[in-house]
Amino acid sequence: MDAILERSRVLKQALVDFVLDAEGELAQALETYAAAHLRCSGEDSTQRNLITESFITEGKVGDKSPLELFIASQPDLSADDLNLLSNWHRSFIGLFAITEILPDGVELMNWLTAKHYIAKPNNSRTLQELSRLKVGEILLIGISPITDGYWLFSDTYVIMGKLGKPKLAVAIGNFKDNYKNYLYRDAPELLTEAWESVEQYHQQFVNFFGSDEITLPGYQLNKKITEFQDLLLQERLEAAGIDSTKSLAEVAAEAGITEEEINAAAQEVGADSAEVAQILNPKSNNKKMVAPKVDLPAELKKAEQVTALSHPRWGQTFLTTYGKIKTILSTEDWQSVEGAQKVIRFYLEDNSINTFIWQRLAQEYPLSLEKVLQTYLRRPDFRLANDLDALLQEFDKPLKPELPEIASVPIHLHNLFQEALAEVNKSKPKSKGTKKSAKGFQ
Repeated sequence: MDAILERSRVLKQALVDFVLDAEGELAQALETYAAAHLRCSGEDSTQRNLITESFITEGKVGDKSPLELFIASQPDLSADDLNLLSNWHRSFIGLFAITEILPDGVELMNWLTAKHYIAKPNNSRTLQELSRLKVGEILLIGISPITDGYWLFSDTYVIMGKLGKPKLAVAIGNFKDNYKNYLYRDAPELLTEAWESVEQYHQQFVNFFGSDEITLPGYQLNKKITEFQDLLLQERLEAAGIDSTKSLAEVAAEAGITEEEINAAAQEVGADSAEVAQILNPKSNNKKMVAPKVDLPAELKKAEQVTALSHPRWGQTFLTTYGKIKTILSTEDWQSVEGAQKVIRFYLEDNSINTFIWQRLAQEYPLSLEKVLQTYLRRPDFRLANDLDALLQEFDKPLKPELPEIASVPIHLHNLFQEALAEVNKSKPKSKGTKKSAKGFQ
């Protein structure tokens, strides 16, 4: 085993012990961090170990990470040790596929970004465990840089086995929900492009609807959203060099494929033929990301009233209760509004009501919202300007936006989800006249 790998074993154990044996602010920060993350990912020992590894670089005690505190507590570290530990700020947890078994490690592909890594364990026990793994198996694991040529394969990992496309799509969706901080961690250019796509989508929404807020009966809003999506598709086709005024046969000829191939591919994934033509068109192959299709859930299509809200960072939100909350906040005796208590509780407790919605209501109804919360919470001293953020955190609402569902996703992920959907649809009994709906990375 390389000397640097052996040294990494000693340093890693000392680092973990430093965090787990800590008292005071560091111990409190770990407890808070673990409590928040265990709610999402479960409480088995492997998940707890993964959360501890994540906390070492992601957690904060004041403005310092636990890794920085450890380095500061070790004045006798050599220059090589300092370099190794400092590089561990680039450590990340990912969902990897094994692409090759090596004598002293494995080659991995990060499914979120399609990037490849050589990873080696720093102890014989883990190396022996690796010898029993197979190419194609999926692992949830953290890796840390050792040299420019390879990374450290963590002792803590989850073996998911060989997954078919539907189960792999679910695993990626779960990873996205439970490890938000690691989404595209090793491909910042993809993350930047995804955030830019949210801003672009917001501007397109405002241009199309004339506002960042629109309320319509569900069936009418669904119709307008479909028109909006068609417009976006037309713009994407034009950007990809496909003339949307041409027939499908002409598009197929320019793409170097047959019209039958486009129709077959579209039928397979439940997508629009022109959309498939865009993906298959060689002119669009330089695109790294593609926007997922937005479909209103069936219950919203049938709703009497739905409000669509758009924000350049928080993305798009659909609510059937937004008119109700505005009525409550516009009524002097708000408790006289039928179901008011239930709506307020829903807005506090449900994950679909994010900080953006609360900030919007606070801006439009500052006095009435403050009074409503004082009464509902039985906190007469509650002040909206000073206490709203703390209240939202109390109800587990992130104060900063997380990458929304409408963000563009890497093409390989989009295609995986389309293929997974096609497999699921194949296994379902077909009803006459039922049209499949295609979704991207959701």
